[in-house]
Amino acid sequence: MYNLLNVLLMAPQGGAGGQQGMGWQTMLFFGGMILVMWLFMIRPQTKKAKQQKQFIDNLKEGDKVVTIAGIHGKVKKINDNNTLAIEVGPGTVMTMERSAISMEYTANVNKATETK
Repeated sequence: MYNLLNVLLMAPQGGAGGQQGMGWQTMLFFGGMILVMWLFMIRPQTKKAKQQKQFIDNLKEGDKVVTIAGIHGKVKKINDNNTLAIEVGPGTVMTMERSAISMEYTANVNKATETK
């Protein structure tokens, strides 16, 4: 029984017909690999990026958020230059990029406060 490496490295046996058959097998193999990579790697990343963008676009004043650095706060003001003013303590306001807000951390913190 051949393993995959032997099949790919094996010289075709039997003239021009064998060469053509091996070409199709190789093309199907690499096409399948590309399909699997797209299904399990590229597609989920683009889906997650879309969800993150939608989450950031739907932020509004008063939302409790967590940044990718782990800073907890409340959205005080949404600026026009793609930044947010976040209140991290009474009277302490930080200006951050919208992209610095973590969708996963924020969802986990909000879920934990809802269950209490």
